[in-house]
Amino acid sequence: MSKHDAFRPDRRSVLRDGGMLAVLSVVASAASRKALAATSDAARSFAGEIAPGVYAHHGHVAEYTPENEGDIANAGFIVGRDAVAVIDTGGSARVGARLRDSIRSATDLPIRYVINTHMHPDHVFGNAAFEADQPAFVGHHKLARGLSARAERYIAINKEALGEDVFAGTKIVLPTLAIDAPTTLDLGGRTIVLEPQKTAHTDNDLTVRDNETGTVFLGDLVFSEHVPTLDGSILGWQAVLDTLMQAPAQRVVPGHGPVSMPWPDAAKPIQRYLAVLIDEIRVLIKENRSLSEATTTVGLSEKDAWKLFQDYHVRNVSAAFAELEWE
Repeated sequence: MSKHDAFRPDRRSVLRDGGMLAVLSVVASAASRKALAATSDAARSFAGEIAPGVYAHHGHVAEYTPENEGDIANAGFIVGRDAVAVIDTGGSARVGARLRDSIRSATDLPIRYVINTHMHPDHVFGNAAFEADQPAFVGHHKLARGLSARAERYIAINKEALGEDVFAGTKIVLPTLAIDAPTTLDLGGRTIVLEPQKTAHTDNDLTVRDNETGTVFLGDLVFSEHVPTLDGSILGWQAVLDTLMQAPAQRVVPGHGPVSMPWPDAAKPIQRYLAVLIDEIRVLIKENRSLSEATTTVGLSEKDAWKLFQDYHVRNVSAAFAELEWE
């Protein structure tokens, strides 16, 4: 045997090694397909179809944490024949990116509109994930002013809550289309109606109705499970709910809680909560009692009806008291 023959593999070893390579290739390919399938499944499951062509995502009922990445509010999208409209985008660019992946798992149609129901970070901070799509960013005509006024504070507070890594890429994207009257948008064979509301949860609440299915995205005008948070007018909120309840809907998507609820039943718990605060605060004011006393006594009958009650209820009482004492 020559010295060259000593390094020449025999036929059996070639077949054996080739077979092993083939097996490894098949295993790697299967693992890759499995990973891709898992990614695709996660994207599809992020937002479920609650009516034909209408999808909604359920946010955690929680405060901002690095673990939930700011995913603490409901969001969704509506698919027409020609285009897609997104309604709210979550509390960070990461959440917005997952929502976008979910859209792409459902359709490759262009994302024409990104609509924000109001200015709070858990509903708008995912906008950055959609900038490359060059949609119209849509909101109440007071949304830009509200976001601009609080931009520095919103960024600082939520960056601290999520941490720099999770918050990376998140920024405020202001609306490019302001809605100051009921407005119909056409997605191609499917129209949605955007309606700016009077001051209620905030001074820039906007509702979105899908005419085809009777689905209405209400943003934080309706809370379920999560205690309501008042950043506008308690009397205005009560009045807006009374008006909205007169309009029929097949289902509504609240800002927090289940992604699909019957209407008008979905509004009853929050109506009760607001009424309790209003009635009890009015009694205290009539008796010349203090705000301090109000924060320790008002609305305690509602404590077991809501999650995060301890986090927001006192703020609600303080805001409502300040409004009602000037009636």
